[in-house]
Amino acid sequence: MFLTLDIGTTMILVWVGLIIFAGVIEAATMDLSSIWFSVGAIFALIIAVFWPENIILQSVVFIVTSILLLLGLRPIFHKYIRKNEIKTNSDKLIGKIAICTKAIINGERGEVKIDGKIWTSISNEDIQLEERVEVLAIDGVKLVVKKQQ
Repeated sequence: MFLTLDIGTTMILVWVGLIIFAGVIEAATMDLSSIWFSVGAIFALIIAVFWPENIILQSVVFIVTSILLLLGLRPIFHKYIRKNEIKTNSDKLIGKIAICTKAIINGERGEVKIDGKIWTSISNEDIQLEERVEVLAIDGVKLVVKKQQ
């Protein structure tokens, strides 16, 4: 025996499932992208409760709400979250020259000395001991370097 659901109940389950799915994706990525689809699905769920047969209206409300929130609020929230980052002076190392103190093999870690401190470093090329390197970026606690030109 199969359970048959009317279209209204089916759409309510679809929107609840989408709310949960987008929420789980947002929790996993913390990118402030999927959460807006959860909110859009909440609005579509409300429409589904009052107008269960109107799938087109539900879908339009979901799409329009999600896109407007994504384009309108995400940049504001993203900027607010970035303000709460703790600034360090390590970004001043980018562009500086360091000396390789432990050879760096392409894709593996090595070490460089810069401003009197030893840093773990990585590179897309092989760098030998005592070679001069330029700091391109900081990836976590590692310096991304390349041979000085």
